Amino acid sequence: MIVGVPKEVKDNEYRVALTPEGAHELTAAGHQVLIQDGAGSGSNIPQQRFERAGAEIVGSAGEVWSSSDMIMKVKEPVPQEYEHLREGQILFTYLHLAASRELTQALMDRKVSAVAYETVQIPDGRLPLLAPMSEIAGRMAPHVAARLLEKEYGGRGILMGGVSGVRPAKVFVLGAGMAGSNAAWIAAGMEAEVIVVDTNLDRLRFIDQIHKGRIITLASDRLTLQQRVREADVVIGSVLVPGAKAPKLVTEEMIRSMRTGAVAIDIAIDQGGCMETSHMTTHSDPTYVVDGVVHYCVGNMPGAVPNTSTYALTNVTLPYALDIAGKGLEEAVRADPTIAHGVNVIAGEVTNHGVAEAHGLSSTPLSSVVDGLG
Repeated sequence: MIVGVPKEVKDNEYRVALTPEGAHELTAAGHQVLIQDGAGSGSNIPQQRFERAGAEIVGSAGEVWSSSDMIMKVKEPVPQEYEHLREGQILFTYLHLAASRELTQALMDRKVSAVAYETVQIPDGRLPLLAPMSEIAGRMAPHVAARLLEKEYGGRGILMGGVSGVRPAKVFVLGAGMAGSNAAWIAAGMEAEVIVVDTNLDRLRFIDQIHKGRIITLASDRLTLQQRVREADVVIGSVLVPGAKAPKLVTEEMIRSMRTGAVAIDIAIDQGGCMETSHMTTHSDPTYVVDGVVHYCVGNMPGAVPNTSTYALTNVTLPYALDIAGKGLEEAVRADPTIAHGVNVIAGEVTNHGVAEAHGLSSTPLSSVVDGLG
């Protein structure tokens, strides 16, 4: 199979979908790897390393897209890339289709076989390809919050960890999954006062056991959210429903109740955000203010640390890329339900229920589509 890796074009997206080590594994398995000229430069990966790994460097994105059986990307295609989409081509990337009807329709119209990193799911419910980026975004969030709390950036002028005799910042984390637990961990390490809420008591119990009471855990309900959001200096939203839109847990009224200069960080913005006042921002224009609260809703947070993110991503995507390239998508889906969960759109049909529900579309069972393809 010919595997193509184009250069990312989303605002300030410096990650690349494959490391030289990953390219070497694919070429060693008998596949051809095409890397767009300069695709790895943003991650500080010299082009010569890809060439030594056996990849072929091509000059333009158009050449990569038109020549490849499978495209590996980091972020979802943006409108300027839609013209490259073609029938039967496998697109393996983060898609977050529940947040974009336009992209969903483009994939349907062009009959692309779209496999989303974020919905590949193993039997115990974990999302192995989403986990490393969630981990990075979670670990970044307290650092971002600490900066935005500074007066220069519109914040309350509070030091995250306080000092002797002065209280630290109050950090409220929604969701105790991969992103939320890492956000809480780093915030606690910065000596903030941290509270985490979740509806899953087993997750909260795990945090209690690991951190031995250093992080306060609470069961999530409306009254708890209202009270804790109002008191917080920083709210970090990290709620995830795989494949579907994130629930709007933080209302406009809750945001209005916060103090001027408080900070709201919505890690769930890729899936539409978990705050009613959230809308997507970029690294070049990351913040805006609503009712005196500084909002940070960058959709590709890990793109700010591309070298770390690129290696973390390839570590988890490579086994699945090898499987798909070796067997073809239809056979890989038949053999591995984990990969089947990742298929969101194929042959013009939406096969992920959460995506279909988000856009009022009908969902087609993947098995019927794959059987129809023979």
